[in-house]
Amino acid sequence: MDEVIVEYIRRTVLKIPRDEIMAVLQKWGFLSEAQLQTINFRQTKEGISHSVAQLCEESSADLKQAALLDIIYNHIYPNKRVWSVYHMNKTGEETDFFDFRDFKKKFRRQIQSALINVTINFREYEDNAIWIRIAWGTPYTKPNQYKTSYVVYHSQTPYVFISASVLRSNLPLLCQAMVVASNYHDIHEMELRSHCLNSLKDIVFKRYSQNFQTNYPLQERNVLTENVDLRINDENRSEKERIYRLNQESFGNGPQPKLDFAQYKLETMFKSDPKWDVLEKKEPFRCLVKFSSPHLLESLKSLAPADADYIQRPLQGVEEKRALIDISKKLPRSITAY
Repeated sequence: MDEVIVEYIRRTVLKIPRDEIMAVLQKWGFLSEAQLQTINFRQTKEGISHSVAQLCEESSADLKQAALLDIIYNHIYPNKRVWSVYHMNKTGEETDFFDFRDFKKKFRRQIQSALINVTINFREYEDNAIWIRIAWGTPYTKPNQYKTSYVVYHSQTPYVFISASVLRSNLPLLCQAMVVASNYHDIHEMELRSHCLNSLKDIVFKRYSQNFQTNYPLQERNVLTENVDLRINDENRSEKERIYRLNQESFGNGPQPKLDFAQYKLETMFKSDPKWDVLEKKEPFRCLVKFSSPHLLESLKSLAPADADYIQRPLQGVEEKRALIDISKKLPRSITAY
């Protein structure tokens, strides 16, 4: 047995929390229950990893088994990677019958026709999710099992979730293989990234909960009233109430999906001083608005209705807050427009 494979299995075991190693190895299924009983799971993770590696060496584990263990680990702990969403388009509206064997054959052939030194492994789960693990090499070197790309594809949907390798030069080849194997026409990135794979699925599959409301809840109205200084004539009260109402309609009261990054394409007419010559140009002003946060949607939800004097930065006035709530309102709804 290749010592490189043994070491790879040992390092994979080291990444698993000690209290969960036994359960992961049982899902793996390569080692028998009798073999697992010989392992002392009360020792350090280093000791456990050496015991597992020794049993795997005795059982002649191969690269396919090592890759399967890595897929199971990433399926259980998907938040250890950064995921991006891609959307595929068809030329027509027809729906093709999905054949998993045909998909694997096309995917493998498309990549290996351009790069021989690559290992590809598949695993299908009960929720129709196909997990693909790709270890990339070069024309002159073997595949690097520690720098893998992962693809999660739900059959009969146009969405692909990719966690790219540090070797991003292979990303176009990976995307092309997905298009060919799934019988689509083209593919493009949606500019949504997160460590939480399930949250990205909730967003694109519209599985998140939104409790749309047209009026304030009574409790929230009372809070707004109590926080107002009666000695101050609040000229922007109606505007603040409008922003708060839009915020509730956009996000609801439930927890938001965890999103790390989003990009919004903004196109508007540029307003400036009449003395400037910018207004003579008829082309609209275009820019990209990028949001980044450990919990982006919750951040937007909490920031939009806040008082301008309280939050200080980055919003200073009503117009800025209006722009933010308008953009944040479109994030969950226009997610497929990229």
